[in-house]
Amino acid sequence: MTAQAAHREVERLARTAYGRLLGRLIRHAGNLQLAEDALSDALARALEVWPDKGVPERPEAWLITVSRNRLTDQARRAMTKGASETEVLLRQAERDAAAEDASQWPLPDPRLRLLFACAHDAVPPSVRSPLMLQTVLGLTAARIAPLFLSSPTAMGQQLSRAKAALADTVPGFHIPAPQDWPALLPPVLDAIYGAFSAGLDVRDEELAREACYLSELCCGAFPKVPEARGLHALCLYRFSRFGADRDNKGVFIPFENQSPDNWNQGLINRAEQVLHMAALSKQPGRFQLEAAIQSAHIHMLRTGEDRWTSIIGLYTALRQVTPNLGAIIGHAAALVGAGRHTEAVRTLRLVTDEASGHQPYWATLAAALAELGQKEETFAAYTRAMELCSDGGVRSYLETRRTQIADA
Repeated sequence: MTAQAAHREVERLARTAYGRLLGRLIRHAGNLQLAEDALSDALARALEVWPDKGVPERPEAWLITVSRNRLTDQARRAMTKGASETEVLLRQAERDAAAEDASQWPLPDPRLRLLFACAHDAVPPSVRSPLMLQTVLGLTAARIAPLFLSSPTAMGQQLSRAKAALADTVPGFHIPAPQDWPALLPPVLDAIYGAFSAGLDVRDEELAREACYLSELCCGAFPKVPEARGLHALCLYRFSRFGADRDNKGVFIPFENQSPDNWNQGLINRAEQVLHMAALSKQPGRFQLEAAIQSAHIHMLRTGEDRWTSIIGLYTALRQVTPNLGAIIGHAAALVGAGRHTEAVRTLRLVTDEASGHQPYWATLAAALAELGQKEETFAAYTRAMELCSDGGVRSYLETRRTQIADA
């Protein structure tokens, strides 16, 4: 195996197995920071060893072993506080046995357990979802920051403070009591969807698939929570179109121009079933509403039936439940689709300051202004959207639209 291939395998594991590995190490370490440090050292060791000796047959097991050895060495060095080596090793063995006994854990997957542990009261609510994204799925502060309209520096500082607060407050790393799960579930669902969206945004199919799987686990762990089903349905709807939004040159294809033949019908059917089961509760929430919007769009494109009134109504309800930028911009885009362009511009102008660095805002504004014949403003909005866009395929699409406006 070449050094380059070994490096790619380490990068793949760091991206796709980070949360799974960290979840297994937390109980051995008894501390989030120690577990992260041990895993980081193991990944660095793999970069040194695997290019020469090859990737082991069970690479995840290799990383776990190296990480545990580091934790054991640290425990030995901690004997200065009076514990004998035998006592230190016995305590380590007890943690190891507890970590391996899955029956002691009330949640079925180490990543779910870790998500709930990150929702501790010591972590400010606004940082819980970002901490979950970094801890469980290995996203960097730079990748997390745009999801929460923050800068990488500010997000990195918030995450560091959150980890320090956990280390100071929590005696070991533990799962909240079952009676606390319902209150802590919303940030867990938010983090899973954040990871899923990040996977789609950077064309990382494995990350998106992993997050979709976690949403399915939540459905099983919380069968009476309709929002868990709503999230899973939303992920299935969006994942069903993975790859259908690009042409053979990688240029972005907007939803309304996609071919339904390129969608995964099996995932769509499953999404419909899951959303129907969630709707039976008659307790609509953010994810159920967003999934219903996806369903309506798919139906409209397939049948040609006008569903804009229904979609606008769903966005109105969504903004009442979650009055965030995404809901406002989506609402404006629906107004454009329905031919209500002036109303769309008016809706967007209400959040100009807040959304000034948000690419979808400018792309949606440009689409609305173009329909109103405001050529110069449209050109400027498309230019700003391009400046904020890191996706080459989307930028190419925006540039084409801008050129069409300039040539009209």
